[in-house]
Amino acid sequence: MSVPPGTPPESRQTLYHPDEGVLYICSDSVGETAEAVAMATLRQFGGKKVRIKRVGHVREVEEIERLLEEAKGYESFVAYTLVQPKLREAMLKESARLGVRAVDIMGPMLQAFTDTFHDAPKRKPGLLHEMDEQYFNRVEAIEFAVKYDDGRDPTGLTQAQVVLVGVSRTSKTPLSMFLAHKGYKVANWPLVPEVRLPEELLSLDPERVFGLTMNAEAIHKIRTERLRAVGLPEGASYAAMERIVRELDYAESVMHRIGCRIIDVSDKAIEETAGIIMGYFS
Repeated sequence: MSVPPGTPPESRQTLYHPDEGVLYICSDSVGETAEAVAMATLRQFGGKKVRIKRVGHVREVEEIERLLEEAKGYESFVAYTLVQPKLREAMLKESARLGVRAVDIMGPMLQAFTDTFHDAPKRKPGLLHEMDEQYFNRVEAIEFAVKYDDGRDPTGLTQAQVVLVGVSRTSKTPLSMFLAHKGYKVANWPLVPEVRLPEELLSLDPERVFGLTMNAEAIHKIRTERLRAVGLPEGASYAAMERIVRELDYAESVMHRIGCRIIDVSDKAIEETAGIIMGYFS
C-alpha cells in the first residue's frame, strides 16, 4: 500500500514489511542511473530482503524533505542522483538532520571530472535520456539487429559494423542486442554444417567478424534445457554430444577460413564479451 511522503509515522499504515529494508532512489530525472547501481549492489547480498522505491523528477527542496521524513520511519537509506546545487545541498542538510544515510551516486564523478578537466557541469537533469543523434543511432542499430538476426538475410552482413558467427546457443542474439544498445549495427549468422555459407560472409573484412565458441559440455547443458523448455525429447540430435562436437569442429574450420577473431564465451557474461568486441573499435 502506498503512503504519501511526509505522513507522520504514527498515522501511517505499514508500507513495507518490518523485516524488509527500504532503499529510496531520489533523482531530478527518472532515477534509472541510481537504480541500476542499487540493483547491481543488491545482487551482492543475499540476506535481508530490500525493496526499492524510486522518486523521480524532484524539483523542490520540500520534496526532498518529505522523502527523508518518510525514510526516517523505516530501516532505510537514500541513493540519489541530483545535479541541481540547491537540491544536493538540501539532501546533505536534511539527511544529516534526520540521521538518514544518503549516498551520492553522481557527485564524486562530477567533482572528479571538474577537478581533472577543469570544466563545469551543465547541471541539467535528464541529459542521459535526451533524444539526440546518439539516441536515434541506437534505435537504428536495434532495428538493424532485429532485421538481420540469426541469418535472416545475408545482405545485412555487408552492411553490419560487427558480424557474429557461431553454432546455436553461443549467445549470438543477446550479444547482438546488447551491442545494438551501444550503437553498433550487428548481424549474426548461425554456423550449421548442412547449410551453405553465403558469399557475403566469405567476402567480409575479417576485422569485422567475431567467432563465438563454447565448450561442448556447456552447449550440451544449454540445449538440453532448451529442449525441455519447449517440450521436446531430451534425446533429440540437437542436444546430442556427438552432434555438438561435430558442429563445433565445423564452426572452428569456418572461423579459421574467414580469419576472424575467436572468443570463447563459455564462462563469460554478455557484457564481458561485448566489452572485448567493443575494445577492438575504441
